[in-house]
Amino acid sequence: MWNEFKKFAMKGNVIDLAVGVIIGAAFGKIVSSLVADIIMPLIGMIIGVVDFSDLAYGKLKYGQFIQTIVDFLIISFSIFLFVKFITRFKKKEEAAPAPVKVDRSEELLAEIRDLLKEEKEILRKNETS
Repeated sequence: MWNEFKKFAMKGNVIDLAVGVIIGAAFGKIVSSLVADIIMPLIGMIIGVVDFSDLAYGKLKYGQFIQTIVDFLIISFSIFLFVKFITRFKKKEEAAPAPVKVDRSEELLAEIRDLLKEEKEILRKNETS
């Protein structure tokens, strides 16, 4: 059982996933700080009211829910822009696919096929004339 677990844990996909989760959590903190400390104060200067969390109807604090939705929209848009920025560079880095090298035997078979087609066409032309 231990050996099976070691094989599973050391697979490339599991390690890549773990690294992705850790980096994602760190990136989430960066984006949350960006929203809370930079973007929301800028929006506050433009439109006035930024913090919806104080809005309530009795004990129903719907303002906190609205604030969470606004934060989510800003965070998701920021991540969208980041991913779009990264994929632009990945497209430039991708080289043209290497030409497929055909095996010599396949080349010879293709030549034989082409010669047989040509011979067949010549025979048809001779039969019709």
